Order: sequence, then structure tokens, then C-alpha cells
Amino acid sequence: MTSFKLPLLQEREAALETCAYCPKLCRAACPVADVESSETLTPWGKMGIAWYQARGSLELNSSYAATAWGCTTCYACREHCDHRNPVAETLLDARAEAFVRGLEPPRARDVAKAEPRRRARREAGLAALADHPAVDADATSALLLGCAYSNQEPELCRAALDVVLRVHGRVRLLSGCCGAVSRAAGDAETARREEQGLVSAARGAERLIVLDPGCAGGGRDSGLRAAGAVTLIELVAQRLDLLGRLEDMPRPLRWHDPCQLGRGLGVYEAPRAVLTRILGEAPAEFARSREEAVCSGAGGLLPLTMPDASARIAAQRLAEHAEEGGGTVVTGCASSSRRFKKSGAEVLDIVALVARSLATGDG
Repeated sequence: MTSFKLPLLQEREAALETCAYCPKLCRAACPVADVESSETLTPWGKMGIAWYQARGSLELNSSYAATAWGCTTCYACREHCDHRNPVAETLLDARAEAFVRGLEPPRARDVAKAEPRRRARREAGLAALADHPAVDADATSALLLGCAYSNQEPELCRAALDVVLRVHGRVRLLSGCCGAVSRAAGDAETARREEQGLVSAARGAERLIVLDPGCAGGGRDSGLRAAGAVTLIELVAQRLDLLGRLEDMPRPLRWHDPCQLGRGLGVYEAPRAVLTRILGEAPAEFARSREEAVCSGAGGLLPLTMPDASARIAAQRLAEHAEEGGGTVVTGCASSSRRFKKSGAEVLDIVALVARSLATGDG
């Protein structure tokens, strides 16, 4: 075992070595490296820098450390890796090493410092939902909306509650955070505390439901998925009989696989089954979909740490959308929706369509 100078990366030694000596088969998979035309920002480049920093062979400074933030945590490189190497997870650990040394990018530092404000906004948003008929503090099932929804999408939160009431029943709202934002900023200690608090609050729930797939913690032994959580769209897919057809929808509607729902959790069929039931036909597809779907550019704090790269990634995805015939993009990720809308696209969240469909259904 190599003597590591960065202890948080010690357990990632095998992953770092694999990338360091690999012939870069995944180099075309990274959306950040693609739009930046940067060898340094390929998965190989970022992992190589982390590897040499961990061994003490490369100076630890803010410039080198910043490469770890050139990642949307989309897992696309993992799909192109024969070893299925955990690049995103390793780069999050590299961010944590930089953070404890004060080497994180300024915008990442701002995000970490803003945790109390995010918590206050989240709690205020949840308080505003307390009057919804789906909410019952004594319910045996629990629902986590996620910060991206509860802090910025109140109408979609109400739509989600409409949906869960019809397809499942009453729920208690979980007020905690999964820690994903803090983890992306590099603040691993706060992220760990948030995740542990959330898992503790969810303990005892007979059914644990998550709206934002990024909050489920796909691939994390400590996350809600490991505790048995299901996404709301998976729950809806079990009750297709309740869904009515929406005849007035603009066509085409093209499904964008969110990275965290698809590659993160392995959920591809559920949203397609739901949309097929609602539309009366299968949704339109991107040329690159499912495991090959291209990231929206919204993840990993990229819109804050590398805003131009984030915008170009979204533009590339929307150019593919236009080449396939355009129309409306449908997705199941609040962050992706906002990224696409900011780039000028017509976007719908699948939970809004489901809520409308249930209102017209016969079940």
C-alpha cells in the first residue's frame, strides 16, 4: 500500500491507480472535458492529479485542487470503464481533502457557508406544505422532497404530494437533507452529519419515498437507497392503472434521463412506462439515452464553479434535442429542468404530468 499524504483518499488507492495507468478509454465520456477541450479535465486527468497529490508527488494548491470540481458526478465515465471505476466518488473525496485545507474554489466555499440559509429555506418550504391533505406527522410512510424541489419548486412539491396521496397514501415529510450539496462543495463533515441525521429521522418508516433521485444516494452504503428508499416515479409505475391519458399535450415530448435516476439508481423503465401510459405512446428519445444519456450540466455544483462549461453542456444536449425534432423536454430532476430552461428550452417535470394525469384518471 502506498503511503498517502491525503488520508481521505487512502481508501480510494485502487481506484486512483486504475485510472493513473489506464489508456483513457473513457476520455470521450466526460461532458466537462468535452466542452472544455481539456485533457486535464478528462476522468484520467482529474484522477491522475488526485493520485499524484495523494502520494505527495504533486504540489497541493488551489489550481490543482480545482480540477476535482470539474465533474458533474454524472457517472458517464463509469459506464465506459471496463473496471466501473468510482471516479465521481473519488473526486468527491478529493474535494473533501482540498476543503479541509482551504483550497476549495470560492464558489464552493460560498455554498458550504450557505448551509444554514438552505436549511432555513427548506424548513420554511416544508412548513408551507403542512396543510396539504397528504401530510400527516403520524403517518407510517415518509417522503423526502429534496432541497432542489422544496427550496425552489413549491408548485412541484404540491404536485408531488397530490401524486403520493393518490398512489400511496398519507406521508410524513422529512425535513432533513441528504448532504449532497455539502458533499459537492467539499464539506464532507457537514454532509456526513446531514446524511446521518436524515437516515435517523427516516428510521422506522414502513415506506420511504424520495422525489429527487439525487437525494436517494445511489451507490452509497450510507444513503437512503441503502435504507430501502424508492423514488416517487418508481412508485407511480406500480400504479399505472390510476393514470389517465392527456390528449392535449404538445408533441413531441422527449424524455431526458437524469444522471442520478438513470446511471445513479439504474431506473430507466419506470419513467418511460409512466409517460407511455399518459401519452398513449412511448415518449420521444434522445439519440443518446439510458446509460448513454448526456448530462444536463446541472450536477456537481458545476453551474456555480464552472458556469460557462455548464451552459455549453446544456447547449450540446439541447442541440441533440433539436436535431431529433425538438419539442418539449421532460425530465425528473429539478436541477436539470432549471438548467435546460435557463438555456431556453421548453421543459416539463414528470411529476407535474403525473399529477395532471391522475386528476383525469378513472382509478
